Amino acid sequence: MTDIENKDLFENNENTTPETESADLGEENVVKDNADEMSVVSAKDSALDQTVSAVSSDAAIFERNVTDFNVEKERRKQKVGNVLKNVLVYTVLTVCAVLAFLPFYWMVISSLKTEMEYRQSVPTFFPHTFMWKNYEAVLSQTSSGGSGSFVQILINTLVVGFFSTTIGVLVTIITAYALARMKFKGKNILFTLMLATMMIPGEMYTITNYLTVSAWGWRDTFTVMILPFLVSVYYIYLLRNNFMQIPDSLYKAAKVDGLSDMGYLVKVMVPLTAPTLVSITLLKFIGTWNSYIWPRLVNSKDWQMVTNWVTRGFTDRIGTVSGALYGLPGYGSETLTTLKMAAVCMVSLPLFILFITCRKYIMHGVSKSGTKG
Repeated sequence: MTDIENKDLFENNENTTPETESADLGEENVVKDNADEMSVVSAKDSALDQTVSAVSSDAAIFERNVTDFNVEKERRKQKVGNVLKNVLVYTVLTVCAVLAFLPFYWMVISSLKTEMEYRQSVPTFFPHTFMWKNYEAVLSQTSSGGSGSFVQILINTLVVGFFSTTIGVLVTIITAYALARMKFKGKNILFTLMLATMMIPGEMYTITNYLTVSAWGWRDTFTVMILPFLVSVYYIYLLRNNFMQIPDSLYKAAKVDGLSDMGYLVKVMVPLTAPTLVSITLLKFIGTWNSYIWPRLVNSKDWQMVTNWVTRGFTDRIGTVSGALYGLPGYGSETLTTLKMAAVCMVSLPLFILFITCRKYIMHGVSKSGTKG
């Protein structure tokens, strides 16, 4: 070390006094205190952040709970509304069902009452005595004039219903196929004219049809009762719509396979539209069974159908027998309402069973006719 460096070091040591050392210690303490304060502040900030985070988490949980509560409240309100709606709907449906069922119930119980019980001033909704002899009297007696038993009238109705339904369905299928698939001039005009005839009431044809069949000598025959029920424009329209929903690709594929138009109709179109055909068959038979005006106009008592027999058959002869049956001589030539009710029940029972058994096909076929595509 040189003399100059030793001299400077000696001078520095001489300049270091107790006051200088105290100042240095104070500065160190200040720095240390500041560091401690900073650590405390950092700890407080960390604690504050944790508090804020906890508060935020609690707020989120509270908000979620409030949302869940509102959703549950809305769900309960909707559930209560649905219950009230269902109660109202089923109440209205029940009332309508009771109103619709009540006449049939009254008809059945009246057919099982005695005439005296039926004519009481205070009606009873359940027979005191089941009078099954009412049905025996209906089956055993003939209509007024002594001709036309119930069995004969029933056979007439079944024969007319079978042939008019069978031939009518065949005519409907062929006509609907021609209007739906075949191409010929004037097809649309012809179909429009056919639809226009639906606007004309059927009663307007009655006089001209009656004069025609009378001139041809067809009265009191099965022919005159079958012909008017063969063609129905409504059923043709119904089946045509179903035929038009079948894709053209099936027709082209059938032609490639060598099927004729009749083969395509029988093997493809008829099976695909079976529900509609079943409904048409049932509705045509029901219409024939319930026919009243035309059979009564063109037939005598021997050729009556069931609806005519019910309205015309319960007067003189059956009234006299029934009066003796009840021991009511004063009712000898009077129509007994209980017997009429029994006859109406017997006439309505086949159709009721038919409808209950096949209602699915009827509703499906009618509803399907309105769909497109």
